[in-house]
Amino acid sequence: MKYAVEVARIGSINKAAEELYIAQSNLSRCIKDLEADLGIVIFDRSFRGMVLTPDGEKFIHYAQKVLNQIDDIENMYKNQFTEKQRFSISVPRASYVSDAFVQFSRHLEKKPAELYYMETNPSTAISNILNSDYRLGIIRYASNYDRYFKDMLEEKGLRGELLAEFKYVLIMSKDSPIADKEEIRFKDLSDLIEIAHGDPYVPSLPIAVVKKEELPENINRRIFLFERGSQFDLLTENPETFMWVSPIPDKLLTRYELVQRECADNNKVYKDVLIYRKDYTLTKLDKQFITEVCDSRRKYLP
Repeated sequence: MKYAVEVARIGSINKAAEELYIAQSNLSRCIKDLEADLGIVIFDRSFRGMVLTPDGEKFIHYAQKVLNQIDDIENMYKNQFTEKQRFSISVPRASYVSDAFVQFSRHLEKKPAELYYMETNPSTAISNILNSDYRLGIIRYASNYDRYFKDMLEEKGLRGELLAEFKYVLIMSKDSPIADKEEIRFKDLSDLIEIAHGDPYVPSLPIAVVKKEELPENINRRIFLFERGSQFDLLTENPETFMWVSPIPDKLLTRYELVQRECADNNKVYKDVLIYRKDYTLTKLDKQFITEVCDSRRKYLP
């Protein structure tokens, strides 16, 4: 089980063998023996690497739970065992969500805790719940892809609960050449530099198609980032940059000397959806975080 979980996490027999310090041939044989014993195919072997089958997704989910329980049993008898507070979530890069997590963290009980907070795209958020023992996720997508995502969640046994609907706004330096314009249009952005997150994802559509829709062609200069820290430095220090974001708190705008503006041509609506397994029971910590997210949404989103 440990070997299969590691291959699922990495997606490659060769790299997993390196991490596990065993021969690639031995690891491959162990996986084949496991599949034969269970009578299922856990992985599809392809040029993309080791991809989980639907049966494989279910197996890895339960295998990860078993391995976690084994760790707990070992800790119970080998060490002084205190039950930890556990919380894990994958989220979009959204300031109202990160603000909610900060507030949530302030109310943790004074006992051992392990919290995992990952900012990522919908594909990884879904995979983390199915394969990596994450309990919760928040996925963001344009409302015109609603059917794609609802079908995908249903197929994978996940529950989806709408958290927020909103239109993206623009943020830029207070010294941006368009910061003081009475009305901003798409054409006003064409000579500027867009900062964009580089990992959009929509099921059933080629990534090139998704990028074309999400990233308009009238922008000739674009910087792709995969984390949020650098975006604020770029926006603050380079007045030619701008970014499309969900509305963010005034305290962040003030801290980084930014302004937030609407664009008159932008009519696309986005959704943030909370996801978790249908057979999962929300914990006290989960419910506390969801409460903080809802409070933050009411404060910062129109």
